[in-house]
Amino acid sequence: MELDKRLRLRHLRCFLEIARVGSLGAAAGNLGVTQPAASKTLKELEEILGRQLFDRSGWRLKLNSAGRMFQQFAGLGVAELVRAQEAVRRAQPEAVKLAVGVLPTAATDLLPRAAVAMRETNPSCVLRVSTGPNWLLHSQLKEASLDLVVGRMATPELMDGLSFEQLYLETATAVVRADHPLRAGDDLRRLADYPLILPPRGALIWPYVRGFLTSIGVEAAEPAFETVSLAFGRRVLLLSDAVWFISRGVVAEELALGSLRALDPPHPMLTGPVGVSLRKDAHMSEHMIALLHALRAAARDIAGADAARR
Repeated sequence: MELDKRLRLRHLRCFLEIARVGSLGAAAGNLGVTQPAASKTLKELEEILGRQLFDRSGWRLKLNSAGRMFQQFAGLGVAELVRAQEAVRRAQPEAVKLAVGVLPTAATDLLPRAAVAMRETNPSCVLRVSTGPNWLLHSQLKEASLDLVVGRMATPELMDGLSFEQLYLETATAVVRADHPLRAGDDLRRLADYPLILPPRGALIWPYVRGFLTSIGVEAAEPAFETVSLAFGRRVLLLSDAVWFISRGVVAEELALGSLRALDPPHPMLTGPVGVSLRKDAHMSEHMIALLHALRAAARDIAGADAARR
């Protein structure tokens, strides 16, 4: 049996209030309506149900057997509606999580910028950010343990089944502490006079850095340390005269603040495109699309800031 289409919530509220106070005039006052309006509403309800609900004795209205039955069920129904309303009002939107893998070159500036912007427009989306070597992150992406990877494009064999959107071209540079004795424009062969921090073999920028060292005649230089870790490399630079070859994106904030200084070579040390890797069969949810928009915007902002500094 279906609910009568003529029945409205105002009918139930009016009936329940009259039943509670036993007076049409008092119920009308409590409901903020006129007494004739309350009387009309009650009459409509009784016509819909086909039964009188009250015994009238002067100005008093007393529930009859039909009224008591209706009060029981109508009261429960309205109470459930109130509880449903409050439950929905109190409930927080269910959080949606995106698993993002990020390489060091994008972890210090690009992704944080995009994440903050994403939080403002999609507060119910939680980004779970993981770091690791390129091969591991792209393997996890293929296994669907990650939703996307932000960083350099992987090698062709790792990109099988994946797509890549380039956001910008990354460069590597040599960085030192702000008051280091080496200056831009000095003979770069003097690099061999200082402790070198180089990327380890297997790091994506390793062949580019080694190629550069060979081009300036210091290919035989042995590193004092090998790392692409910002925390370690930054601290060693501040404590020594070491020179660190690293992707510019990793130390972007330190360069902007002036705590580190770049010894940029005459020709940029391009190390490849930085962007977003996705599974080709991935379902592009609205949150993934929003994060891609945020990453593109962040890349444009970074490019604009770099151009302004130059």
